[in-house]
Order: sequence, then structure tokens, then C-alpha cells
Amino acid sequence: MTVEALRRRRPEALDDLLATYGRQIQGVAYLILRDRADAEDVVVETLLTAFERAGDLRDDTAFRPWLMRIATNHALGVRRSQSRVVRLHVVPDLGGGDHVPASTDRVALLDGVADLPVRMRAAVVLRYYADLSVEDVALALNKSPNTIKAQLQTALDRLRISLADPFGASPSEATHG
Repeated sequence: MTVEALRRRRPEALDDLLATYGRQIQGVAYLILRDRADAEDVVVETLLTAFERAGDLRDDTAFRPWLMRIATNHALGVRRSQSRVVRLHVVPDLGGGDHVPASTDRVALLDGVADLPVRMRAAVVLRYYADLSVEDVALALNKSPNTIKAQLQTALDRLRISLADPFGASPSEATHG
């Protein structure tokens, strides 16, 4: 798939985009939103936005970060619009179609990421799940690389604390308690 096919609004470009980036977009959206259906909606919205706005992309080598920025912005928009809605989860969403239970470490990590502030969570997801460089994460979130580095450092510190004590005790309680 070339960016040029997308710019020319060739319908097959959407199929190529979905095949090439669909899982990654959905993964980024899911890790931000923690809801599979909403993440699937973000994939569709991201592909449509990319299809409509491909002419805005000036640097073809920045296509992937540009696409991840669109996905992140859509996910953050969904998150903002739902901030007043309280969701009740009766059965946890295990993701994927397989029925293999997640490991305790993975569940603890996902819970730790879910507890991060939403913009910090987006930075972590783009850097460590989407494997974007710090500069590309900064571009995607419209922040400076130094801001992203600080957010990532704070997020990693918080995750280390939450993974060290999965029962949620503060560090002083964990050592005295």
C-alpha cells in the first residue's frame, strides 16, 4: 500500500490500510479505552479519517506516526465523551477470541496502565505497544519530546510501584505493613 494510493482515494487503499495497520490501531485504541467495541469503532474512524485527509500528510515517511496520531486522537475523543458515563463490568473482557486466561503479570500490567492518566497512557501505548520513537510519540500527541520523556518516566515509575505491590498499598504501607 502506498500513500499515493490513499491520496488518490482508491478504495483498495482502505483494505490495505486495514490489513497493514488495523490490529495495531485497534491495540492502541483498546489500551487507551479498555473497551473492544470502542476500539473497533476507532479503527473504522481512523481509516476513514486517513482516507479523507491523506492529502494533509506532507512527509510520506511519517505515515505511521501520522496514522497513530489519528487513532490516538479518536480514542482520546471517545474517552472524553464517555467521561460522564459510569460503566459496570460484570464479566471482564479477555480480548481476542482465544479462551486462554491471561497471566497474572499481564493482568497486573494492564491494570497498571489503565490506572495512568489518559494522556500518559496514550504515550506509554504509542511508545511501548506501537513501538514509536519518542520523537514520533511527541509528534502523534503534539507535545515536545522532553514532555513525552517526562511522561514516560513518570508512567514507568508508577507502573513499577503498582507492579511491586499489586494489592495497591502505598510504598510506606508495603514496607511497614
